[in-house]
Amino acid sequence: MSILQKNNVPLLKSGLLLNYDVPDLFTVATGGTITTDGDYKIHSFDTSTDFIVSKVGTDDSVEFLLVGGGGSGGSGTAAGGGAGGLLTGTKTLTVDTYPVVVGSGAVNPNDGPGTDGGNSSFDASIAIGGGGGGSNRTNATGRNGGCGGGGSYSGGHGGLGTVGQGYGGGDHGSSSPNYPAGGGGGAGEKGFNAGSTAAGDGGDGVQSSITGSAVWYAGGGGGGTLNATEEGAGGQGGGGAGGQGDATDGLGGGGGGCSQNRTDGGGSGGRGVVILRYKFQ
Repeated sequence: MSILQKNNVPLLKSGLLLNYDVPDLFTVATGGTITTDGDYKIHSFDTSTDFIVSKVGTDDSVEFLLVGGGGSGGSGTAAGGGAGGLLTGTKTLTVDTYPVVVGSGAVNPNDGPGTDGGNSSFDASIAIGGGGGGSNRTNATGRNGGCGGGGSYSGGHGGLGTVGQGYGGGDHGSSSPNYPAGGGGGAGEKGFNAGSTAAGDGGDGVQSSITGSAVWYAGGGGGGTLNATEEGAGGQGGGGAGGQGDATDGLGGGGGGCSQNRTDGGGSGGRGVVILRYKFQ
């Protein structure tokens, strides 16, 4: 009679107890909120902490998705904020503690252009926070970031995105009567330029199934206008609508740009996220 099992479970053979040293085949780790998708374990982080690997399996790789915090929309007659940069890749694991940083969404200071979102990172990989949207108050040009903020008022251009992470913001449209502003850039496309009366929509983000379900991340914020007519829509991936729409936390979208007849201040950017995936059985 012979019974074989893993992980040093005794083997009974011909009345003798023997020990077989079977190697650990799968990675064991802690940190964040843990879910499963088939044979894969997913660690989702919405706060900064550590990813701690205590054992490394035969498949020693981890897939990652990083999204920076979204930029906020500008105040006054203003543009949408850029989404946080989106970065994907794989990394070879060792038994170690890996720092995880989750970028915060930007909050508009209620005076002037939007502010930038915080960076998200896993070990040495960094997703840049989104750029704030431009404003008629002090700086009509959108700020640069993972994705660029839109441009506002007369001649304001969209900020630049980061290559490999996201796109720039849209430009300001014609001036009188609405002074429509551009949309913030998304991880999947550039923010839309404003037209003669309508503000630009935020650029769409990117869809990922790293958690096991298809989710859009990192959409740009929509632009605002002088009279709050024809405000821009937020991009897919949590972008806030023009007219102070807040972005969705955990998706890294940009906040919507303010319209002049609304209470001062643009929409807030959405908090970013870090998601890790590896084989566990």
